[in-house]
Amino acid sequence: MKNIKIKEASKFLEGKISERPIIGIILGSGLGELAEQVEDRVLVKYSEVPHLPESTVKGHAGQFVFGNLEGCPVVMMQGRFHYYEGNKMEDLSLPVYIMKELGVKILIVTNAAGGANLDFEPGNLMLINDHINFALTNPLIGKNYEELGPRFPDMSEPYDRILIKEAHKVARENSVVLREGCYMMFSGPTYETPAEVRMARIMGADAVGMSTVPEVIAAKHCGLKVLGISCITNMAAGILDQPLSHTEVIETSARVKNTFITIVKGCIRQFYKEELY
Repeated sequence: MKNIKIKEASKFLEGKISERPIIGIILGSGLGELAEQVEDRVLVKYSEVPHLPESTVKGHAGQFVFGNLEGCPVVMMQGRFHYYEGNKMEDLSLPVYIMKELGVKILIVTNAAGGANLDFEPGNLMLINDHINFALTNPLIGKNYEELGPRFPDMSEPYDRILIKEAHKVARENSVVLREGCYMMFSGPTYETPAEVRMARIMGADAVGMSTVPEVIAAKHCGLKVLGISCITNMAAGILDQPLSHTEVIETSARVKNTFITIVKGCIRQFYKEELY
C-alpha cells in the first residue's frame, strides 16, 4: 500500500539526516551538477531506500542529496524515475510524497525538454506555467489515501503563480531572459515524431519531454507549491533538419549549467528569504 511505503521510506531517510528540508529539487538530465554545491551534504542512493525503483538513465546519479543551499535546508533528487523505464506511474510519485513527509513545502522540478515553440532556441530556460499530460495515464489512479490528499485534486494552478513571478524577478536581477510556456509529457522513450510535435504545438505546448508531470500531479495532490523549469536542450523533431540524440541533451545542459544554477540558487534564496512556503 502506497501510504505504508511512504512511511517506511521516510522513516529510513529521517535516520540519515539531522535537519528537515523545506525545499525539494528534482534535477533533470544533465542538470545534476547543482547538487555538488549543497553544503553539509548527506548522500543516500535510491537503491538503499525501501520501495524506491532504480534510476537507469545516463546522466542521472540516482541519489538523494540532503544539506543546505543558500542557507535553506534542501533535498535534491540527483536524477529521477521515468515511466519509460518500466516503472508504474504510482512509483514515479513516491519520492514527492516522501519529500512532503520529510518536511518539504516547495518543490522545484527541472527537466531537459525539446522546444516546440518556433521562437525558442537550444539553451533557453523556460518556466513551466502549465502542462499537458499526453502520457495518457495518471499516478493517482487507484485507491486514494485521504491522509495524502483529496480524491479529486484541483489542477487549475499546477505551477504556482507567485513562485513564477519571483523566478522572473531573480532572472532580471541576473540579466537572464527566461521563457515561459506549457510543457507536454509524452511517455517516451522514443523522441516525438514531427507530426506529434506539430500536434503538440497546435494543442498549445511550447516544450515536449518525458517526465515531470507525474511528480507535479503528486505534489499538487499533497499540497506542495511547485515551480517548474525546462532546459530547452534541442528543437523538437521536424523543426530542424537533423536527428535527435541524448548526447545533444547532455551537451546543451552542460553549456547552460551555470545559468541554470544561478537561477535555481536565486529562487531558493528568494523563496526562503520571503518565506513563500
